[in-house]
Amino acid sequence: MRRPRVLSVSVAAAQPLRVGARTVLSGIGKRPVAGDVAVGRLGLAGDEQADPSVHGGLDKAVYAYPSEHYPFWQTVRAQAKVADWGEPLPHGFMGENLTLAGLEETRAWVGDRLRFPRCELAVAGARQPCFKFNAVMGFGQAAKLMVQSGYCGFYLAVIEPGPIAAGEAFELIPGPREVGITELFRSVMAKHR
Repeated sequence: MRRPRVLSVSVAAAQPLRVGARTVLSGIGKRPVAGDVAVGRLGLAGDEQADPSVHGGLDKAVYAYPSEHYPFWQTVRAQAKVADWGEPLPHGFMGENLTLAGLEETRAWVGDRLRFPRCELAVAGARQPCFKFNAVMGFGQAAKLMVQSGYCGFYLAVIEPGPIAAGEAFELIPGPREVGITELFRSVMAKHR
């Protein structure tokens, strides 16, 4: 089995985002960047979070999303008639900093470590979708579909700061394996119903 790897590293400055009749500030519009990107304790250089009450901080410094879910979102956006059937989604579209190949939520547990060549991150929690996710996806049921599918991605804490770049493979070092991302996500989202 191939080692999991980073397909892209994406960042964004906080920008105005149109949500229905109002405009809010958001850092969800991530775009891939080339070369090394410095990873510090609070996240990637050049990346901003507009609402620190729910994004950012030590336990949400970096957001990772499995590339394996991109075809699902491409299909549901086409079904919702907000995109063409063949329109690919660019990496970073889900608001993630790291688009990963080879590590989905079902294989990630809180406390697992991702050892990259020059930095180390730890799985810290599951993403919770919000109204901004619906706005970016282009249809009002996107957050509900994330909850139903469990395709949430996960937040990472920075254990060892250092540069990271697209194309790098990483080693998954198992933690205590007591709280899985999928189970944590379903539990947290059940409380919000």
